[in-house]
Amino acid sequence: MAVLLGVLFFTSTSFTGKNSGGDLQWTNYTEGVQQASATNRKILVDVFTNWCGWCKKMESDTYSNWDIQHYLSENFVLVKLNAESSVKETVGAEVMTQAEIAKAYKVNGYPTTIFLDAVGQPITFVSGYMKPDEFMPILRYVAEEYYKRMSYDNFVKLQNSGPH
Repeated sequence: MAVLLGVLFFTSTSFTGKNSGGDLQWTNYTEGVQQASATNRKILVDVFTNWCGWCKKMESDTYSNWDIQHYLSENFVLVKLNAESSVKETVGAEVMTQAEIAKAYKVNGYPTTIFLDAVGQPITFVSGYMKPDEFMPILRYVAEEYYKRMSYDNFVKLQNSGPH
């Protein structure tokens, strides 16, 4: 039993760090847009509220999944946006609260995941809780820029058609 616990402890602590799938590195909207521009990476904005049970479930089930963490760390700048917060952020030349930013994106359900390009322009958004196996294809669709050449439905069909 002690050997098994040692293996589990070693395994769970071996993959920590920004780019190895460990804890995700979240930032605010202002810094996220700056980081994305500097690194030419897309932005994932997790829009949440403090009272949202599905937001907490997405955090505990989906964002804690090693494959999701690894893929996000490799491909996106990660932003948390509290849809009810009065914390101010810079959006272009404007200063807005996080709540105002969420409203500008027309977010009306939580969680909502917004995808932006490297300069902060919207690509798409997804509303609601997603399990890791539902979330990963969406991440790949955006990060690998399939959205530029096909619909999501066609992307899913392509993924389900076997090896490519």
